[in-house]
Amino acid sequence: MTNQDSIAITNTSFKDKIYIADFIFLKCPTICPIMNMELKRVYDIYKDNSNVLFASHTIDPENDSIPALKAYSNQLGVEATKWFFLHGEKDYIHQLAEKGYFSQAYENKEVPGGYAHSGGFLLVDKQRHIRGVYDGTNAKDVDRLISEIEILLQEKLD
Repeated sequence: MTNQDSIAITNTSFKDKIYIADFIFLKCPTICPIMNMELKRVYDIYKDNSNVLFASHTIDPENDSIPALKAYSNQLGVEATKWFFLHGEKDYIHQLAEKGYFSQAYENKEVPGGYAHSGGFLLVDKQRHIRGVYDGTNAKDVDRLISEIEILLQEKLD
């Protein structure tokens, strides 16, 4: 996939890192604005920690162009080397959500914005195991995410 700076992001980009992944789209009229503000809160805590990254995958790459993702990340005031807004082929992203992250993201013209997707934040450890899923629209659940990031940061690799 490609980030908001048109840089290729691969599994290697996350080597030996803890990261939080989610699936969003910029024109989302419902949960995405809340999710993005909650994840920004987490970002603000860990922005100076080189062991923690963020990956927001757009599920609407036709409308969420790389320049649009760049403008959005600038608006949030986040570093592209820390929080990747990822762009790629739509079918690949939707399959990644379902098969890679056991989440959901699919086109549905019946819902506001035209896409149905999970509001979950997925906490992924350094071995690329999903360690938790958190409701990105619930501040208390996001607080739990923050406390569990701390636990992962204290884990030692065998």
